[in-house]
Amino acid sequence: MLDLMLLPLAAGLVILSIHAYFGLHVIARGVIFVDLAFAQIAALGTTVGLLLGLEAESPGALALALGATTLGALLFSFSRMEKGLVPQEAIIGIAYVVASAGVILLSSFTAEGAEHLKETLTGTLIWVGWPEVIRMAVVYAVLGGLHWLFRGRILATTFQPEGMQGFHLWDFMFY
Repeated sequence: MLDLMLLPLAAGLVILSIHAYFGLHVIARGVIFVDLAFAQIAALGTTVGLLLGLEAESPGALALALGATTLGALLFSFSRMEKGLVPQEAIIGIAYVVASAGVILLSSFTAEGAEHLKETLTGTLIWVGWPEVIRMAVVYAVLGGLHWLFRGRILATTFQPEGMQGFHLWDFMFY
């Protein structure tokens, strides 16, 4: 039984290592559902890759998912305003719904659409392998290092954004 649960436990600990830190920023910024929106935006990028004939976990599909997520981060960082007419959480919710609808719609045009849609909605943490855990740990270590290196600016962007120079750039860096 331990063998079956060791990899998901390791993946969970890697995820926990940085998501607790991100969670503090997310709550302070009031963007509670941003992770769900990013997940759906990344899934939309992967779905576009499937439509283009790429394998779901190929470098090309990963690049499309990363590109879509980067566009989402740009949208979220430039939509954050001190006294905006529309709350940022509403923009995040709209992005989530549009990306989810896009995944559902585009999945219907692919041969493996139903399977891709199921993975998008349920996740696959229980079936993770050591290569994924190691890759995730490396990516999170790099992200954690960048956040540590620029912690002063990122903390200011979260807790004291008023009048800060380069605010949107540092907000993007956070996302």
